[in-house]
Amino acid sequence: MFAIGDFAGLGRVSVRMLRHYDAIGLLPPAHVDPHTGYRYYTASQLRLLNRVIALKDLGFSLQQVQTLIDEKVDAGELRGMLRLRRAELEAQVQRDSVRLALVDARLRLIESEGHMDTGDVVLKSLPPLRVAELSATATSYDDPTSITENLTPLYPRLMELMEKGGIPITGSPIAYYLPAPTGPGDETITVHAAFPIGEVAVGSDPGFAVTVLPAVEQAATALHEGSMSEAFRTGQKIANWIDDNGYRTVDPGYAREVYLDCPPGEFDKWVTEMQVPVQN
Repeated sequence: MFAIGDFAGLGRVSVRMLRHYDAIGLLPPAHVDPHTGYRYYTASQLRLLNRVIALKDLGFSLQQVQTLIDEKVDAGELRGMLRLRRAELEAQVQRDSVRLALVDARLRLIESEGHMDTGDVVLKSLPPLRVAELSATATSYDDPTSITENLTPLYPRLMELMEKGGIPITGSPIAYYLPAPTGPGDETITVHAAFPIGEVAVGSDPGFAVTVLPAVEQAATALHEGSMSEAFRTGQKIANWIDDNGYRTVDPGYAREVYLDCPPGEFDKWVTEMQVPVQN
């Protein structure tokens, strides 16, 4: 089972949203600790979460979503609804193309329910890794537009600074995320763009931070093929594997992303390894 923060991270939604869904009876946790009040969810509940988000993206109110969920709308009906929404989104401004990709991905995930292969999830240890990095702030982990707008520009700027300082890149680009709340209810995160640099000497003021990503004793890893706007597909696969094999995520439960092959502008051809720290 997953604590609410870990479940939110794997489902790419906010903790605040999950608490609201619980309060209105739309998606109650599988278990609530009677002593602490902590909420816990199972990997199987991600299927219901996917339906809720898909229906919300179609424009239904939460009350209407509850009715449709109670009536057990099947994948075929959702497919028709989502395709209609696709036609509407194509007529909107370019910014809405992000939502369009998410609707398509949620649909594919719903259609794969019951036969999702977790055989390509690999448990591995990650050694400590010295990196050069730049960071920025995004509104929340479940806002892919904010993450993309803040994370993407960091890489060319970091490469320029490293080239200026004569610092070679020794591995694939990396992204990782850390909570950065400024107060109660704030789900702001810090997005980190990083390149491995080995043990090369770095000057006193290179314009970027140098840090060592700590070793991870156990990480559930899987390759994600395609745009990172659809990363929740692979997140679902990893979540199922974690649940099936008796592991649990390590707080905060956000996946580290290693961009293995990223042809410029061809997001559907990207290959990214997602790494989620786990423990027995």
